[in-house]
Amino acid sequence: MKIVITGATGYVGRNLVPLLREGGADMLLAGRDKAKISRMFPGFACCDYTELAEKAKGCTVLLHLAVLNNTSSEPLETFLKVNVDCALETAMLAREAGIETFVNFSSTHALDQSNTSSYAISKRKAADELAHVKGMRVINLYLPYVYNPDFSDRLTFLSKLPAPLARFAFSAIASLKPTVSIHRIAQVVASLDSRDPSDLAEPAIISDGQSGNPVYGLIMRGLDLVFALTVTVVFWWLLLIIWALVRFGSKGPGIFAQERVGRNGRPFTCYKFRTMQTGTAHLGTHEVSASSVTRLGAVLRKLKLDELPQIINIFRNEISLIGPRPCLPVQRELVEARRRLGVLALKPGISGLAQVNGVDMSDPGKLANLDARYLALQSLLLDLKIIIATALGSGNGDRVAK
Repeated sequence: MKIVITGATGYVGRNLVPLLREGGADMLLAGRDKAKISRMFPGFACCDYTELAEKAKGCTVLLHLAVLNNTSSEPLETFLKVNVDCALETAMLAREAGIETFVNFSSTHALDQSNTSSYAISKRKAADELAHVKGMRVINLYLPYVYNPDFSDRLTFLSKLPAPLARFAFSAIASLKPTVSIHRIAQVVASLDSRDPSDLAEPAIISDGQSGNPVYGLIMRGLDLVFALTVTVVFWWLLLIIWALVRFGSKGPGIFAQERVGRNGRPFTCYKFRTMQTGTAHLGTHEVSASSVTRLGAVLRKLKLDELPQIINIFRNEISLIGPRPCLPVQRELVEARRRLGVLALKPGISGLAQVNGVDMSDPGKLANLDARYLALQSLLLDLKIIIATALGSGNGDRVAK
């Protein structure tokens, strides 16, 4: 690869450049202070922005890391000048040089619409403006907390601990909020030339995820079991009452069992209180007529009480409190989109990020992208927010057809 990198003197750039060189990348480092870049990276080709269009010819990717970070106390106007105007100017120079892919790096803070910091506002505006740039592929890559596995310049206290203890301590920290290793970023950058754009979710977030984090896995499994045991021991009488009302309120069984797509695409039987008339077609809920929902079923769905029998699935470790809502095997478009974006690696959930944001299975592409966002940002704090939002009434499941 022939790569141009702006902002190489920042934290991400300082750690990323050596890794890309080890991987065989040919790099041109660009910035306003050419002398500073030369001192920090002796032996590397470098230029200032006035030379970029000419020096970058033959390069295929530009990584735009130049940024005014959220640690700065500058006014919003300065953030807009650096993070928006500079990004657009650099994109124009990259297009003039014939660069095919422009990668604008941002923090996941900018994805939170409630974040009104000058940094978040400016980075959101930059993404909006860059979307209108024609003539080359523009990718916005969002990063959570970035770290170097040797903990040489962040979380340095971990480098002083015995290796097993350091790994455990970092797993505990990483369980609370999403993180990404600089090595993971390098791997994604190295794959950009050959990667199919459809393999990237929108927005594209790079993170380590929680799949290999034993602390996160243990805590969430514990919370799942505590919830399931509490419902079983404390609310068994409620389960019986609802079952009897459903069973004798309309023709059919009290418990509805249906095959769903689980982790890694494996099918499992999902249990819920029946809310629809017996004989209703096995389709996505948004494809089913509202007349198919029983009067009691409408109440149960609104209060989310129809989900309670899924404690059986929790005990079987087939489902979790929080995760992507499990779909039907016949919903092939959604299954394929989730497979492509890696979402099927997650255990399905009773509630999830998409559900509390009002996105259901009627829009498979949007749902899969939001599921992919959850995959990237999965953490104990995010799960807690989703649990609280669900308890307060957000997300009433898939809407039925009118």
